[in-house]
Amino acid sequence: MPKASKPSSRPTKGRADLARLRRLTDAEIDATSPPELRNLPDDFWQGARVVVPVTKEAISIRLDSDIVAYFRQAGPRYQSRINAVLRSYVDEVAARKRRPSSKRAV
Repeated sequence: MPKASKPSSRPTKGRADLARLRRLTDAEIDATSPPELRNLPDDFWQGARVVVPVTKEAISIRLDSDIVAYFRQAGPRYQSRINAVLRSYVDEVAARKRRPSSKRAV
């Protein structure tokens, strides 16, 4: 009879282990969070929104070396952070185009 495999401590791809996350204390979360997330102001997440990931397209892009160094110094997934900054910019420009102009006719 085959031996039963023990459940993996890692969640399946794309699935968070919500039961484990709910058991974490604030102290454990603080101890494992990245330094850039510590000491955020209370209203930091006020304007946060859920972003559904979209399909990515692999491209080649030339960026200033200091820009790449800035994002790389924060660790892995620097390309995702660059994408997030570009997404934020695109969303803001699109929102400004949708807002009524505050200019008055003279």
